[in-house]
Amino acid sequence: MPIEIHPPRQSWLDDFADLKQAILRAAPAGATIHHIGSTAVPGLAAKDIIDIQVSVDTLDLVDETAFEREGFKSRSIVADHCPPGLDLAENELRKRYFKSTGRPANIHVREKGRFNQRYALLCRDFLRAHATAAAAYGLIKQRLAGFFPDNADAYYDIKDPVFDIIMDGAYDWARLTGWMEPPGD
Repeated sequence: MPIEIHPPRQSWLDDFADLKQAILRAAPAGATIHHIGSTAVPGLAAKDIIDIQVSVDTLDLVDETAFEREGFKSRSIVADHCPPGLDLAENELRKRYFKSTGRPANIHVREKGRFNQRYALLCRDFLRAHATAAAAYGLIKQRLAGFFPDNADAYYDIKDPVFDIIMDGAYDWARLTGWMEPPGD
């Protein structure tokens, strides 16, 4: 399937709300659900795939069968990438990962308080607060999709470090503003 970047759509918010209902039925008690990724940033071009983070107390509580009953298939990805220059313990990057069998969506289940769980929320909120950074990031994704429409490895090999550059500014912004993890969406 080729990588395609789409103009922003209002329907992405509605799609998240629909998916959230199914996730709530599958998620462990006390889970927090957030709309993350580019489709969660107003005005940002994105792939037409809704990314959702489910924050849980421990990954051991995730019931794969419950997610599958709700239309989410487990995938083999078990860790997020580690940004260059950081030496993080494996548990800071671990996750469970599901793909929707219906409306295209990626479900990232991460433990509360871990590096990867905070990373996704901080990046989303930083891009929401910085329209110029979001527009530049959108343009990078569009250009990468144009250069590598059928090569996801090349697309992500460049996109991930760009994201890490954005996050360097996001960490400073979080310190300056006193950013805190928001309640669920």
